[in-house]
Amino acid sequence: MNNPHEQPPLENESSEREIPYSRAIPESTSGPIATAFGIAFLGAGLVTDTWVLIVGALVAIVGMVVWFRDVFPQERLEEIPSELLAKAGPNYEVAGSGVLTPRPMFPAVIHPYRSGVTGGLVGGVAMAIVACAWGIVEHDSVWLPINLLTGALVPDVGTADLDTLRVFHPGWFAIAVGIHAAMSMGVGSLYTTALPMIPRRPIFAGGILVPVIVTGMVWATLGVVNPALERYISWPWFIGSQIAFGLVCGWWVGRGTMISAMGNRTLAQRLHIERGGEQ
Repeated sequence: MNNPHEQPPLENESSEREIPYSRAIPESTSGPIATAFGIAFLGAGLVTDTWVLIVGALVAIVGMVVWFRDVFPQERLEEIPSELLAKAGPNYEVAGSGVLTPRPMFPAVIHPYRSGVTGGLVGGVAMAIVACAWGIVEHDSVWLPINLLTGALVPDVGTADLDTLRVFHPGWFAIAVGIHAAMSMGVGSLYTTALPMIPRRPIFAGGILVPVIVTGMVWATLGVVNPALERYISWPWFIGSQIAFGLVCGWWVGRGTMISAMGNRTLAQRLHIERGGEQ
């Protein structure tokens, strides 16, 4: 019986490869749930107590260490019992030539991550234009939406009156730019793998589906994360800004050349990690 922890050598591109995880699957690990638990405590600590923040940071760090040790430099795998393989059977599809080929379980090609980062920034500009237009139309101030965004990190924003929020604050502006850029690049990176999963309707996925999901998440958490923004937010304008981001980011990401997802490589091979002189 083969050792499930051993990784096969890198094969020639033209040779036939076995579908990843067809005979072995990643071992169970508590790392991801511990990391998520710690990050949740980090978020709660921003609006509750410093000790909650500290506990969240410690739990998140421990979770990430456990998680990364289980996947780097090589994934820890456990072999699938032969009786389960016999029951599952192979998944095949008929190719154009009539030959049975393994059915892919994931997109064979994805968009480059750099296109997601740049697409997120471009989409972020479109979102900012809509948000600033709301500030000008309804409150006669381009700075109001920018200042409100900092309410997630700056407690003073929650107690500031409308006149204070309508003027320019250099420190708040720098924080708002950082928050907006980080969130835009993060969501844009998700588009690189999300759009290929709905190849027939990428505009719907990027411009409608994702903004609706994001709007629902914001609506459910805004009162805790940013009470100041909740007091002034206009949901029609907010949804419009999300759709603007989704359409522009989805268009930017989708216009580029796609690359191989390298799903037939091990994790160590995909990331080019070397250990002991071996890749």
